[in-house]
Amino acid sequence: MNRRTFGRLALAGAATLAAGSAFAAEQQEALHDYVPDSQDAPRLLRRISGLHTEEWQNHFSSIANDAILVKINDRVLHYWGADGFYRIYPTSVPLTEEMTRRGRTAITLKRPEPDWRPTPAMLERNPDLPRYVPPGPDNPLGIRALNLGWPSYRIHGTNDIRKIGRQSSSGCVGLFNEHILEVYDRAQIGTPVLLI
Repeated sequence: MNRRTFGRLALAGAATLAAGSAFAAEQQEALHDYVPDSQDAPRLLRRISGLHTEEWQNHFSSIANDAILVKINDRVLHYWGADGFYRIYPTSVPLTEEMTRRGRTAITLKRPEPDWRPTPAMLERNPDLPRYVPPGPDNPLGIRALNLGWPSYRIHGTNDIRKIGRQSSSGCVGLFNEHILEVYDRAQIGTPVLLI
């Protein structure tokens, strides 16, 4: 490689690095929930998720049976394992506050190949929904589902990755399919779940 070619490559690399830094700064700004506008009223920006760590002791008395914390406003799921495992996963969350459940519950059923039926409330909102979807690529529950102690509420995968990081569910907490695999494999019947 001669000096001229090396110089051109170095300039191209520097330009790419500068563009990448500008993009990263823009994405960091987009992660903030609210910024004040000129009238001191909050303005909602696009939101991905609030990926910051939590201490399990602030939410659970024990993680002997593992523990799951879902932070609805941050759109994340925290998973603590009794063996020291800890992960944060981006999620989808309910469309509205009325569809949102908060409080303590637990995993009540593990479904390795979930099928799906819309609830009566879903059918009321959208009568065109299919009445049944078998396991597979069209299933809104993705490839695994964990039923919670509340009827019709689950932590599940999704085959529509556009939903993650958004208010897009009818009450459930959705994860990327690769993430629900990890959560599903670790979680047990009785694993405590807290939604806040």
